[in-house]
Amino acid sequence: MATKVSIHSLAVFRILFGLLMTAAMLRFMANGWVDELFLQPKYHFPYPSFEWIRPWPGDWMHWHVAATAACAFGIALGFHYRVCCVLFFLGFTYLELIDRTTYLNHYYLVSLVAGLLVFMPAHRKWSLDAARNPSLRLDFIPAWPVNLLRFQFAIVYLFAGIAKLNADWLLDAQPLRIWLFARSDLPLIGPLFEQTWVAYAASWFGAAYDLSVPFLLMIPRTRMLAFATVVVFHVLTWLLFPIGMFPWIMIAGATLFFAPDWPGKGISQLEISTAPPAWAKALIAVYVICQILMPARAWWIGGSSAWTGSGFNWAWKVMIVEKRGTVTFSARDNHKSWRIDPLTHLTPRQVTMMAQDPHLIRDFAQWLADDFKNPELEIYADAFASLNGRPSQRIIDPTVNLAVSLKPGWIIPLRESPAPPRVGIPAVAHSPRR
Repeated sequence: MATKVSIHSLAVFRILFGLLMTAAMLRFMANGWVDELFLQPKYHFPYPSFEWIRPWPGDWMHWHVAATAACAFGIALGFHYRVCCVLFFLGFTYLELIDRTTYLNHYYLVSLVAGLLVFMPAHRKWSLDAARNPSLRLDFIPAWPVNLLRFQFAIVYLFAGIAKLNADWLLDAQPLRIWLFARSDLPLIGPLFEQTWVAYAASWFGAAYDLSVPFLLMIPRTRMLAFATVVVFHVLTWLLFPIGMFPWIMIAGATLFFAPDWPGKGISQLEISTAPPAWAKALIAVYVICQILMPARAWWIGGSSAWTGSGFNWAWKVMIVEKRGTVTFSARDNHKSWRIDPLTHLTPRQVTMMAQDPHLIRDFAQWLADDFKNPELEIYADAFASLNGRPSQRIIDPTVNLAVSLKPGWIIPLRESPAPPRVGIPAVAHSPRR
């Protein structure tokens, strides 16, 4: 924490991160996702304790995303850096918390990195703030900002690698067998993706890559080869799968593992102590512990988190699930029963995401019960899902009334002895983005 290092690599990362987030927000608006994700749905799936978060009405949501893009550009320029960091963190995290069906691993990563940058002096080199106020300029900073960001990106890789140490990934090459087969129509390389050995090789390489690359980036002798691997790996995944900005964020994060004085030249490290105060050390320690415990929580929850959804989010389970689901809802009271079409309340995308996750199905059922304002109403769901090529299985007990508080056992466990995986199924577009 205390050793002084060059500020260069932190300043470069600030610029890269700000530009990437500016592009991401502009892309968000250009693709019409503001309307699709926030304004069209009648119901949003809130996070627990954040039920009070709602989209702004009408054009205010568009202005919000535009302002978030402007703040990201301010971070890149180092213009009123601290204000832009705070506003970008709040603005982006607000968007993420509106609806659980929009969760993506890299959205969570962006919020974490933006929150960390609020407390880091990344604007004190190569910034408009430093140009306007030369007293801000620094060539050296304590090592903790660089090392904490390195830790953040390393933890993504490590837990992503640990998540791949399972039978589906290593023994059945799933879900890569499904996804690669779906890209077999590509020119030149497409026929390779029909070969089973390619999926196995990609699966084993992916696990080994995630588990080793943070350490290889830390070692000077292997750093450049590791960084080249990072670039090739993430560019290929970006070309093959619809995973948005995630590859570019990880490439930008990998630059933090270079010597702190890159791309400048000079002394990269000084043995001069500038230890942060005790309270700052305590906060950093708490953050590090939380970032380890959060993805590890699935280990003591039990069951398959990919199947139940419990402990799956915020755990860096990157690209390990191909899941499809169908669900039908029925309502009953003392006098009659009838079917409920979720498309009358949700967008097709929300229905697709909800049908895979028993917790989202339960939340929608309870919202339906509240919407009918009938205390005697019962809501039931008959839901089936297929995980990584398995035959479709019932995921929720259809005899359980979802409108009331539920006891354990309402989620039906995954049968762990599936039939041979089915290979020729086109991949669902959103699945790799998990």
